[in-house]
Amino acid sequence: MGDQPIISHTQPFVDRRNTPVAPAVERRQFANSYDGLSSQARELAQAIDQYKVRHRRRFITFEEMLSVIESLGYHKGS
Repeated sequence: MGDQPIISHTQPFVDRRNTPVAPAVERRQFANSYDGLSSQARELAQAIDQYKVRHRRRFITFEEMLSVIESLGYHKGS
């Protein structure tokens, strides 16, 4: 193996993945588009987006979606 230079850093490495503070600005690439949705669909979409931000999730599972739907007061009738 060849000689490789040793790189020394003057500043310590900061691991930001496990910081307790959420970023101050939401970092989504695409803007939300609720145009053309009914008021009920818009309410659901906004609740899901809030859930994603609160739990730092880009995608949610069906179980998580169900919990969001139930948190809005929906339930399956008999």
